[in-house]
Amino acid sequence: MTDETVPSDIPTPRMLSWARNSTIYRLERRMMTEKQLFNAITRKAKEKFEDISAAQLKAVADFAVKFAYDNKAIDDGAYAEISARSAVRSGKSKRAIARKLAVKGVSSDKVEAALEEADDLYAAAIFARKRAFGPFRRVELDEKRKAKELSAFARNGFSFDIGKTIFEMSFEDAEELILAGRL
Repeated sequence: MTDETVPSDIPTPRMLSWARNSTIYRLERRMMTEKQLFNAITRKAKEKFEDISAAQLKAVADFAVKFAYDNKAIDDGAYAEISARSAVRSGKSKRAIARKLAVKGVSSDKVEAALEEADDLYAAAIFARKRAFGPFRRVELDEKRKAKELSAFARNGFSFDIGKTIFEMSFEDAEELILAGRL
């Protein structure tokens, strides 16, 4: 066995160049968390370089993340804030947002900071309007419908109190809440 067939722990210049270009390509198209970028580079490097070792793979992904940080192209805090604002405007609860950001690899302190401004009551009103629940209901209320609506609030991460508040709100109050919460 010659030295050329044994993979080294150090990535080749070609690998590092590919990692830099791949990072630029990905981050030009959408925001990513550090974990998402690391996983994407790792996955694609396995496909691109057939004989890449585990140590080289980790080094290439670490290089890509460091390159992104050095160029201020990645920021988990900003990602969390933007995602949280967008999710609240689309009717997601703080719990659901926190769970999604945690899955994407955002640290809990950054998630907490991003959710400080989030308003679950506003998000629940948006959710109710989307699903035609509570004040936005178009059909008669019976016990089955009531259980369905309240359980949908709970499944989507809203507390019982918030679900009940929205459920009992008048149409005008709900619309006013939504209009007041708009940025």
